[in-house]
Amino acid sequence: MLIAISGFFSRFRRDEDGSLIIFSLILFFLMVMMGGFAVDLMRYENTRTHLQNTLDRSTLAAAALSQKLDREAVVRDYMKKAGIIDQLASVTVTEGQDATAVQAVGRAETNPFFMHLLGIKDFDAFGRSKAEQAISNVEIVLVLDVSGSMQGTKIADLKAAAANFVDTVLGNDPYHRISISIVPYNAQVNIGANLTGEFNLTDVHGVANVNCVELPASVGDSLAIPHNLPMPMMAYADSTNNTNKTDAYVSPLGPYGLPNYNGSFCKPLAHNQVRLPSNDAATLKGYINGLQAIGNTSISLGMKWGVTMTDPSMRPAFTNFIAENKIPANLPARPYDYDDTNASKIVILMTDGEHVAHRRIVDGFKSGPSGIFLSAGDGNYSVRHTTGRPASAGTNEYYVPHLDTWQATRWNSGAGATEQDWRNIWAKLKLTYVAWQFFGRALSNDYTTQNAIYNTQLGKMRKDFASVDAMDTSLQKSCDQAKDAGVTVYGIAFGAPLRGQQVIAACASQGMYFQPSDDGGTEIQAAFNAIASNITMLKLTQ
Repeated sequence: MLIAISGFFSRFRRDEDGSLIIFSLILFFLMVMMGGFAVDLMRYENTRTHLQNTLDRSTLAAAALSQKLDREAVVRDYMKKAGIIDQLASVTVTEGQDATAVQAVGRAETNPFFMHLLGIKDFDAFGRSKAEQAISNVEIVLVLDVSGSMQGTKIADLKAAAANFVDTVLGNDPYHRISISIVPYNAQVNIGANLTGEFNLTDVHGVANVNCVELPASVGDSLAIPHNLPMPMMAYADSTNNTNKTDAYVSPLGPYGLPNYNGSFCKPLAHNQVRLPSNDAATLKGYINGLQAIGNTSISLGMKWGVTMTDPSMRPAFTNFIAENKIPANLPARPYDYDDTNASKIVILMTDGEHVAHRRIVDGFKSGPSGIFLSAGDGNYSVRHTTGRPASAGTNEYYVPHLDTWQATRWNSGAGATEQDWRNIWAKLKLTYVAWQFFGRALSNDYTTQNAIYNTQLGKMRKDFASVDAMDTSLQKSCDQAKDAGVTVYGIAFGAPLRGQQVIAACASQGMYFQPSDDGGTEIQAAFNAIASNITMLKLTQ
């Protein structure tokens, strides 16, 4: 009997049938647990993601400076509409002088199905979101193309977009930290009477509301326009319209003599002038709505004056303007230093065209003695020529156009005659009339020779300001200097030709170039809206 029982246990010990069943049951149990854990994790992540996304959206909406509703109520409303108001743990709102921050914390129970097998009874999802919108001291300069190609719907679309930009940016600035200047440009920049007194200007003609400056080439070596550098003003003259090139005398009081300033790039109007920094939306929009489109295009000049308006060298002038109530008193200490971490400088450069070469009166013919004398008695002229006279003149140096004769003294008709300053000449006569009647017709009787003398004299008195290539190069240099100094440059090529697109794209800071088409205003409006949003950036900080 004992032997039989011993044999049974011996056989049982050696028997391996059914051992895999036990192992399989253990593996199956482990697999079920792992799958359960995965289900719990997926439920947890879905809950956490939904909670976090809702917190992010709610804090962004609540922190916007434009938000008029109670900020905590905005967060709670977002959570309620998402069906998870019970998961909101706390809301903290911080409002400073120049920034708003909203922080929300959430907690959601996930009630795991399987993790309690490991002793994990609480597996809650947590979310935390903080959003803030802050405005630093911001200096904005709108450099706007008002050349002739902007006439019609383009200038109207620009005005609407720029005015809306002003409303948007200043509407998000309850603490008056943003200033906006306006620099309109065509072939020139009319800097206005306020700024003329801040620079060392020569050849000052004194014509009201005509304040355009011809920048020397050396200006390109500096970031901003130096205040002590002698710079000639652009002559206010009719240098483009033609005259009657007859061999006979033509009265200076008729259409061939009197200047016609319709094509002038720097008109005696208050509309297209540089505007000092302001944060008054109504005032700025009034300036924008008054812009008029005329003339050629000098993007480089617009950019140079735009950058100058952000340069710290303008601070003494701006301080004086505040004292004179020309700049709001709540905009002190501007322009800020380039390395001021609490300040941002922004230039928005817009064009619909490309550079165009154009002619101007050259230095030496803008002011000073002209050698042309006006008789006080009858208003007739005489011109002194010390060289180049025809043989028929003999030793006589004074040519009298209305008599077509030479004489030893100036024509005075018995009442005396006064030598005219070039500024007086351009106020009364067009350039082509002077070149023909006082030079070409005076120095020869042969029409071919007269015409050659006329063209030579025109070349002496006027010239192209700069080639298109030179203007492109000057623009890029100014843009690079500004960006290197920390100025953010937004570029807008509004239905511009390819060359205009290229120079604006190269000028703009990385990612700040816009190319709206001429589509009725929708795209340029969108470009200005995008820039306005970027200026007061709303962001998540955690």
